[in-house]
Amino acid sequence: MRIGELAERAGTTTRTLRYYESLGLLPARRTGNGYRSYDEEDLRLLQQIRTLRDFGFELEETRPFVECLRSGHPAGDSCPASLDVYRRKLAELDECIARLSAIREGVGTQLVQAERARAELEAAATAPEGAPEPRCELTPPGP
Repeated sequence: MRIGELAERAGTTTRTLRYYESLGLLPARRTGNGYRSYDEEDLRLLQQIRTLRDFGFELEETRPFVECLRSGHPAGDSCPASLDVYRRKLAELDECIARLSAIREGVGTQLVQAERARAELEAAATAPEGAPEPRCELTPPGP
């Protein structure tokens, strides 16, 4: 199949396919008249790349999976190098989740403090006559 058909079937653009070709992720086969030529295996490579990209893998991280498929394996993740990439990605995700959990905890703490301060302000607003005026924490005490 020609580049336009492959792009359409893979749900991408011809520009993307040329870029993948320049990176060596997609083979650069040409017909006698100079047209790029692709087959179902190339479509399979692109589907593997797209799946991994959807999972958050960088383009270069897809290389071991592509090479695994090219070497004749039935799945791109059946080679040791692909498994290593999965392991690294999981470690990266675990670190990200830990950072986000810490941020979430900090935001939760801020929310509790803000709710407490608001409740105190509301209680002070309903204070009996003659009670001291509530002060904002950021306002310095008067003379």
